[in-house]
Amino acid sequence: MKLATLLISASLLAAPAVAEQCSSKHDAHRVNASYTTAIAGEGYTKATADIVDTAAAAGSFSTLLAAAEAAGLVGALKGDGPLTVFAPTDEAFAALPAGTVETLLMPENKAALAGILKLHVIAGAKIKSGDLAGQQITASTLNGDLGVDGTDGVVLTAPGSSATVVAADVAASNGVIHVIDTVLLPAG
Repeated sequence: MKLATLLISASLLAAPAVAEQCSSKHDAHRVNASYTTAIAGEGYTKATADIVDTAAAAGSFSTLLAAAEAAGLVGALKGDGPLTVFAPTDEAFAALPAGTVETLLMPENKAALAGILKLHVIAGAKIKSGDLAGQQITASTLNGDLGVDGTDGVVLTAPGSSATVVAADVAASNGVIHVIDTVLLPAG
């Protein structure tokens, strides 16, 4: 569980440096921050807590936050953004094979953990579930591409796993969090 938290945190810390790389591979389905802001409408209320504080207040992301802390990525997740974070719950981390999280939290595995966390973050955009509804796109994360299928809920597909968004559009001052039921894993 702590491994995934570290991975997500690492992804968020690196987000400002790679924000320009985050876009759909299909220009027709490109989602950007200005589009997201435009669809928010008059009822939009700006969140005051950043991604880290919002996740901490939710109470179901202790493993993710511990991993982010261990990886030194909390600062990136507290950065300006905008960021879109697909956040695995504590239960998602617990579902990993026994010993996986503990192994990833070891200092010698910091790069692998960072790679996992970065797969959960899109930098440079605050993508809401409405932006994805009815579409199948490829989204660029800080560690490769995710298939995003918004035709029946939102399902994410990475080279080594897939996850379902179980709670969408959790607002944060520097982005948006989508809660997922599985820790996404890169290929190999």
